[in-house]
Amino acid sequence: MNSPLPASGATSSPPAIEAENLVKRFGDFTAVDGISFTVPAGSVLGLLGPNGSGKTTTIRMMTTLSPPTSGTARVAGHDVQREPAEVRKAMGLTAQSATVDELLTGRENLCLIGDLYGLPRKAVKPRADELLEKFSLADAANKVTKSYSGGMRRRLDLAASLVAAPPVLFLDEPTTGLDPRSRNELWDVLRDLVRDGTTLLLTTQYLDEADQLADNVIVIDHGRVIAEGTPLQLKDRSGAASLVITVSRPEDVDRAARVLAGRIEEFHVDRDSRRLTAPSEGVSALAGIAAAFTEAGIELDDIGLQRPSLDDVFLSLTGRRAEEPQEGRADEGGPRDETTEQEQRA
Repeated sequence: MNSPLPASGATSSPPAIEAENLVKRFGDFTAVDGISFTVPAGSVLGLLGPNGSGKTTTIRMMTTLSPPTSGTARVAGHDVQREPAEVRKAMGLTAQSATVDELLTGRENLCLIGDLYGLPRKAVKPRADELLEKFSLADAANKVTKSYSGGMRRRLDLAASLVAAPPVLFLDEPTTGLDPRSRNELWDVLRDLVRDGTTLLLTTQYLDEADQLADNVIVIDHGRVIAEGTPLQLKDRSGAASLVITVSRPEDVDRAARVLAGRIEEFHVDRDSRRLTAPSEGVSALAGIAAAFTEAGIELDDIGLQRPSLDDVFLSLTGRRAEEPQEGRADEGGPRDETTEQEQRA
């Protein structure tokens, strides 16, 4: 995914994140198979795929936690294998599991991270207080994190990755397990970070999350890139909009299907949601279809055209929904060598 060519006479800034033909093998198992991408500074790249697709393994290689079997990667211009210390200085990482110390307060957790980064002592507490305020944790700053909700811990974990104000941030499924409200709050924080110039690489299995946050998306399946583009470009690849009809009463669903069958040859009926879905025949056909239901005395909750979702994209590319597990790929890392669990704790 390349950034646009600069105008004549302009100088292009180097990508904040680059990967070229990254491969990671665990014995005979290939977890990542030749992934390449670039992320311009100040933008968001979404790595989209189900559990086991290779997203976390890619993040671990990009953040120096696991060496690539082959290929190259750079963060803020630094090679992840030749300059790991420089890479770590330039990046923050929020992994799938929160890494905060439950026996410390929120402020103590952030101050500890500042000390580990070697920040000036007089700057650590003001920076911690700034982040606690930014992430709506100021009222809980002096409470031990064991008492925090899941959403609060996730926000503190993200705050910890920003103590040293890194220009690049890696987020591995940051909203997994959060309730809708906490998820939306975290999305708002991430948007603010991007507005301030931070570059994000975000892995997710939530299609709406990639749609909401990412400037560009790479779809990964079985360790390979199978599609890339903006969310809109990817949705356009899956075809035209669909006609979606929601019947008001469950007992009318079968009768509604018979009415629709008189006008459209192929459609899908979901009785649990009382929804009928068919390929769109355009806006002009809506009025006639709606009139047919009215004439039949079938009340509708909704009728309209719906653009393809990123879930539709994944289905069209792979033949399955993103939530369906992949055969033979029990987890993101695949078969693990003896060092992997130590790397996970690093």
